[in-house]
Amino acid sequence: MKKLKAAIQYECLTSVKYVWLFYLIQYAAVALITVIVMLSVNTTEEVGTNCLEFNTLIYVGILGGLGAKEDFRMLIQNGFTRRCIFLAAASMFAFICGVMALVDTAVGQILHLVFPAYSSVFGALYGYENVFANWIWLFCFYMLVCSLLYLAVLAINKAGKTISICLGVGLGAAVLVIVALFRYVVPGETAAKIAEAAAAAMGYLSDGTVNRVFPVLTMLVLAALSGAGAYAVLRRTEL
Repeated sequence: MKKLKAAIQYECLTSVKYVWLFYLIQYAAVALITVIVMLSVNTTEEVGTNCLEFNTLIYVGILGGLGAKEDFRMLIQNGFTRRCIFLAAASMFAFICGVMALVDTAVGQILHLVFPAYSSVFGALYGYENVFANWIWLFCFYMLVCSLLYLAVLAINKAGKTISICLGVGLGAAVLVIVALFRYVVPGETAAKIAEAAAAAMGYLSDGTVNRVFPVLTMLVLAALSGAGAYAVLRRTEL
């Protein structure tokens, strides 16, 4: 337990200090853009800063990738078990994603109040009425991205460059085949039902109502599956 606690503290403390630098740079850039637009056209309606959460997605994606490669090497060399390393990485992802989701939720709500033309990702999809649902949704979204990138980097490291390139090409080809099947092979009624099920998983029900619980559950399941896959690969990963 002491080693696990030490690993979690290391992961969280080394990652959180860069969060504030990320936000400082992001909002400094937004402020600069806003000032330039206001001086140019004397209005803020043309400021193109909607959906700032996508910048956070890039950050947490990089965090997931680096957590799989750099921290694993350092921790394994210092005697930490693979189980301990995985739990520390998962704890760090949850901590960072929770903090950043909270910041992005607050900023998105405030910006929408000050500048009604501004749209956050959650607000554009589900509205601004439920702040807690906004935070939970963003947290799960960020965790899913972290888990997927963590799994991807571990798998690439395990498989090697050549196999990874082949898998990437195969994945791209599979996407094209699936699209072609839906357009030319799958009956229209079946395709409509699949699309309806996918929409329901994201909270858009067939009766026109919106359920904010379904997308959270969907992303939690996908993140858990990605995490399980990452742990399976991590157990067989060498330096």
